[in-house]
Amino acid sequence: MKDFYTSIFNAGCLKFGQFKLKSGIVSPVYVDFRLLVSRPELLRQIGCRVADRAAEIGCDRLAAIPYAGIPIGVAACLTGGIPLIYTRKEAKQYGTGNLIEGDFQAGERVLVVDDVITDGASKIEAIEPLKEAGLIVTDVLVLLDREQGGARILEREGYRLHSLGTLSEAMKSLEEQQLIDGETRRRVEEFIAANQFA
Repeated sequence: MKDFYTSIFNAGCLKFGQFKLKSGIVSPVYVDFRLLVSRPELLRQIGCRVADRAAEIGCDRLAAIPYAGIPIGVAACLTGGIPLIYTRKEAKQYGTGNLIEGDFQAGERVLVVDDVITDGASKIEAIEPLKEAGLIVTDVLVLLDREQGGARILEREGYRLHSLGTLSEAMKSLEEQQLIDGETRRRVEEFIAANQFA
């Protein structure tokens, strides 16, 4: 995993400073995997990792969550040969009016794919239209778990969380490589401990 953490740090996907999150909380770390679309080789490598993990978990299709999950899902689809669908944030007001894009059949097992998890709310919201369409959802796969309670919240709803890595593992690896200092790691770990959603 050392190379994964180093690569995402060097790509600017892990930023340190003061960042206001969606929840309104100010965090000393920001995770931004949207930058992967500008790093095709890194995106391909991550797609391979996601496809390998998806094969271990087992699924008929991947289901990506917009927006950051879509390029990750596409990369895994291309590198692993796993069919992909994705949910829309809202139904189109023209054409098919679909809430889910791509081909699928009711009864298929889908693995939900996204970039990062904090409290899990966006994952649960995205799963609803999949279930309403008759798809079976039991697992969610993300690149990085911020370890702020998302796994426990998903578990309460009946879903299992899988992640390629965790924020605390990333901090440990980056400090060992002297890419961040001990104070930065301490601030992040204290923030995680103090800001749990479950």
